[in-house]
Amino acid sequence: MGGQVSTSGSFRSLPCSTNADWMSALCPVLWDVPLHQLSIPGSHDTMTYCLNKTSPISQAQSRLLQLLGKVLPCVTRPVVLRWSTTQMLSVTEQLDAGVRYLDLRVAHMRDGSEKNLHFVHMVYTTALVEDTLTEISEWLESHPREVVILACRDFEGMTDGLHEYLVACIRNIFGDMLCPRGEVPTLSQMWSRGQQVILSYEEDTVVNRHAELWPGIPYWWGDQVKPQELIRYLERMKSCGRPGGLFVAGINLTENLAYVLGHPTESLRKMTLPSLPCLRAWVREQSPGPGAQCTNIIAGDFIGADAFVGDVIRLNEKLLRC
Repeated sequence: MGGQVSTSGSFRSLPCSTNADWMSALCPVLWDVPLHQLSIPGSHDTMTYCLNKTSPISQAQSRLLQLLGKVLPCVTRPVVLRWSTTQMLSVTEQLDAGVRYLDLRVAHMRDGSEKNLHFVHMVYTTALVEDTLTEISEWLESHPREVVILACRDFEGMTDGLHEYLVACIRNIFGDMLCPRGEVPTLSQMWSRGQQVILSYEEDTVVNRHAELWPGIPYWWGDQVKPQELIRYLERMKSCGRPGGLFVAGINLTENLAYVLGHPTESLRKMTLPSLPCLRAWVREQSPGPGAQCTNIIAGDFIGADAFVGDVIRLNEKLLRC
């Protein structure tokens, strides 16, 4: 069960536990299909449900916005938070809902503690990276036949030493759950080896030093306000042919400055929710598999607002008709 979107665009989340073990519940024929040929639901900017209301503006943002955050925090921060929050469910709730691709934007705050790593999307999270990875590991222990794809990205403010610290944390927390890079495995292969985590890391120099890390996973980001324009972008990408391995089609809308200035009291949530039926219709038309125009991971915002996750999972039934 997902959530409900009212005609006013408000979001009321409902319990989302029915997909907690969807991978192990797949038809056994699909257990031998490589993960990049399955249909897998993901969340875009997974950790934005816990953005810190008192956080400084991210170092990656413009100097003007950072200055406004310091001079007029009572005005700037609420606006930034409204347009930065892409998820309402916690990471455990997202996993319970069936999400298996997590988009983790890692950062080290300029004035933060030496080893405290946070997540970031314009501002920083209250949650620490190490605590969140531990939470994911504990969830996996309770769901031993589920597999997650963790995409560590951005790395704002990260030194080489902090990269090595993060990799050490990843190894310590997940241990033998980590699937070393190589050919994309099937569920059966991962289960037979006791593996549950594919961890992609968008920093090639670090990936080259550690066999447990996979290179960054391509993400089709349309950077569009209107759903029709986003769908046109995704169709253009499909017409060029899918990547060879794991990849993400993002159905997340993106505001621009003109839109924000024209809608000063709105939020990303208010902009997104009315468009979900249109985006879901596109999702239901997709097909996983090895074909050039097949989709793989489909990631969205506001998991639990509708039946998006179930729609993505059900696409795997199309593989049984081949």
